[in-house]
Amino acid sequence: MANKLEDLLRSGVEAQSIILSDDQITLLLHYLKLLHKWNKAYNLTAIRDPEQMLSLHLLDSLSIIPFVSGENIIDVGTGPGFPGIPLAIFYPERKFTLMDSNGKKTRFLFQVKNELGLENVTEIQSRVEAYQPKQQFDAITSRAFTSLSDMVDKTSHLLKNNGRFYAMKGQYPHEELRDLPKHYNVVASHPLQVPGVNGERHLIEMALSN
Repeated sequence: MANKLEDLLRSGVEAQSIILSDDQITLLLHYLKLLHKWNKAYNLTAIRDPEQMLSLHLLDSLSIIPFVSGENIIDVGTGPGFPGIPLAIFYPERKFTLMDSNGKKTRFLFQVKNELGLENVTEIQSRVEAYQPKQQFDAITSRAFTSLSDMVDKTSHLLKNNGRFYAMKGQYPHEELRDLPKHYNVVASHPLQVPGVNGERHLIEMALSN
C-alpha cells in the first residue's frame, strides 16, 4: 500500500506540474499515515480510504500552490490541516497559522507539527471571529469553510491592507459571488485540476477594494 500511495502522489503532483523533493514526498506520506490512523478514533474526515484521502485532500490542497502569495498565511477552518499542512510542507520558508474551533482537530495538528518537524506551522484553537492576532496576515486560505460573504466578513480583521483571500470551492459559486459585499473585489477565479477528483474545483481570489 505504501508504495502504491507514493506512486499515486508522485504521478498526481507531476500531472499538476508541481515539483516536490523526496523529503517533501516523505513528509506528505507521513501526514497521510497520521491522518488515516487518527481518523479511526477521532473522525477527522468523512473520507476513510487512504487513496481517496490522497486525491481529495492532499492533491486538492496542493492544486492551489501556483496561486497563493504571501509570507505569513492563515488557514481558517483548517480541520485536520487542509490546505494548510500540504502548503506548509511545500513552502518551508513561509509561516502558516492553522485555525480551527474543534479541539480534536487542533490536537491532531499539534501532533502532525511535532512528528513532521514543521517549524513554520502554528495551530490555534479558536473561533475565527474571536481571534485577535498580534500581527495581521498577508493571505487567508479556506476550504469549504463558509460562504464567500461570511468568509470576508468573519476574517477581514485578520488581513493586511492589500492582502488576499483565497477560497477553495467546488462548482463556480455564482450566487455567493452575487452576495459578496460591494467593497470586496474578485481578483481572479482559478479553475483547478485535481488528479483523481471528479467534478469542478475553483479557487476564488478576493481583495478589499481600495
